Amino acid sequence: MTERRRGRRRTENRTPGNARLGGDPRRQERRVFLRQAGAATLLAVGSGWAALAPPDWPLSLRDPDGERGKPRHPARRLPEEGFAVPPAPAAAVLGVARGENVDAMVRASIDAIGGIRHFIGPDDVVVIKPNVAFERVAALGATTNPEVLAALIRVVREARPAEIRVADNPIESPESCFFRTGIRQAAVEAGARVYLPAPGDFGTLHVPGAKWIEQWPFFWTPFRGATKVIGVAPVKDHNLCKASMTTKNWYGLLGGRRNQFHQDIHGIITDLALMMRPTFVLLDGTRVLFRSGPTGGSLGDVRPGRTVVASRDCLAADSFGWDDLLERAGQEPPGYLAQAAAKGLGNPAWRSQARKEVQVG
Repeated sequence: MTERRRGRRRTENRTPGNARLGGDPRRQERRVFLRQAGAATLLAVGSGWAALAPPDWPLSLRDPDGERGKPRHPARRLPEEGFAVPPAPAAAVLGVARGENVDAMVRASIDAIGGIRHFIGPDDVVVIKPNVAFERVAALGATTNPEVLAALIRVVREARPAEIRVADNPIESPESCFFRTGIRQAAVEAGARVYLPAPGDFGTLHVPGAKWIEQWPFFWTPFRGATKVIGVAPVKDHNLCKASMTTKNWYGLLGGRRNQFHQDIHGIITDLALMMRPTFVLLDGTRVLFRSGPTGGSLGDVRPGRTVVASRDCLAADSFGWDDLLERAGQEPPGYLAQAAAKGLGNPAWRSQARKEVQVG
């Protein structure tokens, strides 16, 4: 009787119902293997199709000319006329203030070209672009003097704009550069908001007619809603383009692989003049890095300039800086001055234009 029961149990274990509950483990493993192998085969065939199919076929991944890999987001445009305003009646093209008092020089230079209320109004969102390219203390002259920046912000605040923003995309670490140069502290204490670049802050900018940056990554976030733009740049020697001043300063708004522009440095600076039509610029000549630029590194490369220049024309300001502050009058000027002038982007012949020079305390 016991053997019969055991045989019955063995028979029951082979019933179809029990097979559905468990079944032969080896047979199950084989089914799983076959399913996985089939999926892998389909994936391999699909990947091969995507990689080898002609570019215009469905699901093709081929991109022989790089066009399909470009961002599909629409390119942005700055205002067609830039951020410029018409000149004030009887105002100078160049306002030159000399002295020891930074606040007085900044104010006097702006007053000479029309005064801050001519350029800025209560509803304006103002972007100020200093040069914060390197992690250097201000005394080395490679970056904008934070005292000049703070004085400019205080003057702009008198026009009661809606907001003042300070932005740059340094060559070296943004956090370190803004801290080491003193720019961040100066901007915040004077009442501006500081924008440090992050990957999500860039968008493709369309610059019609540009040679190098017709479509190029641009530090866009601080320009959202901006209505006025002011550049404030130091006067310094530059080993590639001879001098870096207000026009070269806009380089700090570009993203991407900027070092490739070194092969045509005057061409890219001309593009920058086309890209940015500022409200006005300040040439920070409080100190002059007359050699070893653009990075400097020694106080022996810096001399006192005791000058601030305001202008609506970047080329006029830069040409003045070349002749007067860098003391290179008579030497061949940087090539971008003539290139940009030929495109109607300014007039470097500063001697033939209205100029007001003021001596302050």
